[in-house]
Amino acid sequence: QVQLVESGGGLVQAGGSLRLSCAASGSIFRINAMGWYRQTPGKQRELVAHITSGGSTVYADSVKGRFTISRDNAENTAYLQMNSLKPEDTAVYYCNAWLTSRATVTPADYWGQGTQVIVSS
Repeated sequence: QVQLVESGGGLVQAGGSLRLSCAASGSIFRINAMGWYRQTPGKQRELVAHITSGGSTVYADSVKGRFTISRDNAENTAYLQMNSLKPEDTAVYYCNAWLTSRATVTPADYWGQGTQVIVSS
């Protein structure tokens, strides 16, 4: 059993900052990559940022220069530092991990339950 637990969401004024955390736990053999996605009502879930086990990162154009993804491989934890937040960043943010559990031989996608971020203007 693998779990991803997010924390750090909340309400912030435009221009402010928040830091999201995602801790993966359970029967994990290897985490290949972790990422953050977000979703607003009526829209598809979209990639915000992604980081590989080697530290390579990818960002959505809309967050480049404002958000930073990082991870602690020893703790199986990923972070998303969000600065200069805008009202359009308001969404439910989901943690994702592409990992191999000890029960399987092939990697699979795992998702957290989501954490709400609200940016007021």
